[in-house]
Amino acid sequence: MDVIDTTMTRSRPVPLLLPEDKKRITPKRPRDYVAWAVAIAIVAGLVWTAVTNENYHWPVVFSYFTTETILEGLLVTLFLTAASMTLGTLLGLVLAVMRMSPQRPVSGLAQLYIAFFRGTPVLVQLIFWFNIAALYPHLSIGIPFTGVSTPVDVNAIMTPMTAAVVGLTLNQAAYMSEIIRGGFASVSRGQHEAAESLGMSGFTKLRHVIIPQTMPAVIPATGNQVIGMLKETSLVSVLGVADLLQSAQAIYARNYQTIPLLIVASLWYLIMTLVLSVPQSMIERRFSRSTRTRLTPAATSAGPGTGPGAGAGQAVPTTRESLL
Repeated sequence: MDVIDTTMTRSRPVPLLLPEDKKRITPKRPRDYVAWAVAIAIVAGLVWTAVTNENYHWPVVFSYFTTETILEGLLVTLFLTAASMTLGTLLGLVLAVMRMSPQRPVSGLAQLYIAFFRGTPVLVQLIFWFNIAALYPHLSIGIPFTGVSTPVDVNAIMTPMTAAVVGLTLNQAAYMSEIIRGGFASVSRGQHEAAESLGMSGFTKLRHVIIPQTMPAVIPATGNQVIGMLKETSLVSVLGVADLLQSAQAIYARNYQTIPLLIVASLWYLIMTLVLSVPQSMIERRFSRSTRTRLTPAATSAGPGTGPGAGAGQAVPTTRESLL
């Protein structure tokens, strides 16, 4: 838990701000006012043309904004985002551990997986998984070298929704593995040695020491991946999945109101992105504050018995309780 030194006043304690927490006041320059004027003029021009141009058909946009078809597609989009990010993060964690393994075959397989799924477009992967039955129409799941097996009809299992979840998950796992591996690399070697000196097993060290310290580096990038995945789900419309974009396309294929329905889909994507950006910013600020170096009370209050070397910069002993 962060410790913030305070100075007592007659009413309440006032926290001592660190230099990076103090607000800097910069004088206004003429170019600042010019920049504001240009920005306001551009925004006003865009708003004016959007309001006065009748080709936008805003009444049509508002009439279809909350229709049942659009809302059902919105739920499908949210489900694909949550499922793909959850499964992709778990698989990415496994790949990151494999990637950092000292065993060359294990790390090599992880590198091959990451290189393949990061090097091919997501749309191609989705179409490939949807047509995987052309390569393997029938599979058998059973015990090797025995007659115990269960036939599986791949064409019946690989529905458009299944192909969408599989394709997005496998692609997202490749990117999440690199994000998590970067978080692992941010943990100093001393932390590993301290955990090993306390007799921790590899799994215990990973769960109690490494993963908690990787959160400040992993959480902001993961938030960006969630927002990116939300928009990437629009690619599953080529498979016939009734997501938000496919729902809008199904409507304007009947009434030929292409632009208004595309505006409806765009507005919903924008709203969901803004909603997701709020908790992402809050979590990012929280982890940013937790990683700052703060002074302890001994560093700022010089009482009796304190001498040179006491206070700031004083080493904190590493114990099993501090790591856990």
